[in-house]
Amino acid sequence: MSIAETKTGTILSRIIESRREQVARRQRIIPETVLRIAAGKSDARRDFAGALTRGKVNVIAEIKKASPSAGLLRRDFEPVALARGFEQAGAAALSVLTEEENFQGALAHLRDARSVVQLPVLRKDFIVDSYQVWEARAANADSFLLIAAVLDDATLAGLLALGRDVGMEALVEVHTAEELRRALAAGAHIVGVNNRNLHTLEVRVETSLELVEMIPEDRVAVSESGLRSAEDLRKLRAAGFDAFLIGESLMREADPGAALGRLIAAVCEAGRDSGAGSSDRSR
Repeated sequence: MSIAETKTGTILSRIIESRREQVARRQRIIPETVLRIAAGKSDARRDFAGALTRGKVNVIAEIKKASPSAGLLRRDFEPVALARGFEQAGAAALSVLTEEENFQGALAHLRDARSVVQLPVLRKDFIVDSYQVWEARAANADSFLLIAAVLDDATLAGLLALGRDVGMEALVEVHTAEELRRALAAGAHIVGVNNRNLHTLEVRVETSLELVEMIPEDRVAVSESGLRSAEDLRKLRAAGFDAFLIGESLMREADPGAALGRLIAAVCEAGRDSGAGSSDRSR
């Protein structure tokens, strides 16, 4: 991957174009009407937003095999074992990558992971069409990702509304103040600040700290990407974040579940030492 390629946004554009083509192809094989029937027979939805607002260190543990920026993360990739390990370690929820070409994901990974835990599960993908929302619910997803940077206002609002119609509250991801404004205007209840710039792939945890005060207190605030240490989480909790999406750093560990357990314990210990807990966002 060249620097020029990332800076021009070619990778992101290519992924979105590919997702649109795949949606069209899948629609020819399985019509949306069939998915709607399957969604109606899916398992009862679990409360994703509620899981992120417990009075604990709320980590959305991400299950992914690879990424465009990091390449292959795990050769011994077993979604069921990973899901069980994360639940035992105290994860609040799971995120499962389902994009095939660049992340080596699959909807089957989501179905398999969710079937062995009691946690709510997010479909992490580049969702651009209502068909993918029906796919998510038919696969027993409890939430799904919407990326403000790749959706116009009408599509963002429409997909949010469709999610609610089928019992899912989407996580709306933003990276800039303008994207955050658009997400709030569309009615996003769960707002994720992605510390990774999707065009350059640069990661700055400071992005979360710069945007958190713009997120109203009645919304769920999630910090995503580049989170590695107890100090990262402690600082972001103090700033007012409710939850943290962590994937790559855990996927690289020999035992991701054990690594998550150590991280949560370290955050809790730091909080006891300082006498501080999570803080409300002030306005």
